Amino acid sequence: MIDTHAHLDALEEPREVLVRARAAGVHRVITVGTTVESCREVLALAEAEDGVFVAVGLHPHEAGAVRAADVEELATLAVHPKAVTIGETGLDHFRDYAPHDRQLELFQAEARLAVESGKPLVVHTRSADEETLRVLTQLPAGTNVVLHCFSSLALLGPALERGWFVSFAGNVTYPKATELRTAATRVPRERILAETDSPYLSPQAVRGQPNEPANVMHTLAALAEVRGEDPGDLEQAIEENAKVAFGLP
Repeated sequence: MIDTHAHLDALEEPREVLVRARAAGVHRVITVGTTVESCREVLALAEAEDGVFVAVGLHPHEAGAVRAADVEELATLAVHPKAVTIGETGLDHFRDYAPHDRQLELFQAEARLAVESGKPLVVHTRSADEETLRVLTQLPAGTNVVLHCFSSLALLGPALERGWFVSFAGNVTYPKATELRTAATRVPRERILAETDSPYLSPQAVRGQPNEPANVMHTLAALAEVRGEDPGDLEQAIEENAKVAFGLP
């Protein structure tokens, strides 16, 4: 199994976390940088650990402090062989930690970088569906888009129409997340992904504890149940989807 989105740099003892992940059957992880500094840190971890790949990006929460030099350095980091995607980037009007105009500028810059580098774009969006959609629909045809930690139900239709990848996190296991589970049944088998977003959004079975990549197996089980699929078959499909989405071997 692959965890397609985890913040290993936010977890204590990431190498021990990876040992537990492998014991649970999670042999590959895409870990996320959210600042230039954290991108460097997770790239160093990926260099030292087999099965660890990196999403290099500047998170929308950081947009207020991002400088042009940071975007330029991000482009340099993106050529690293373990850097498989750009992001997470996007718009977050729910937390409102950065001015909306600066978030949009940064989102557009990272979208351009994804197009120029030929790498997929991992998108974070909260309370900004229309604005996010305007940026994504301007991307060239064939650009791989991953809607990370999917919860924006209004984007499901456009995602299905345009062939974007839809990635579900631990919140799909929560008792009240009935609409989200229904959305998971509508995503084609060749476009579904699973992630932890650890250390956040621990699945229901371990809710209240820090999340880590091993727990993506709980999310896989919930997705398989609601979709009426065998967990092993869905796991294999997600592996193949991750290869296509992120160009993994």
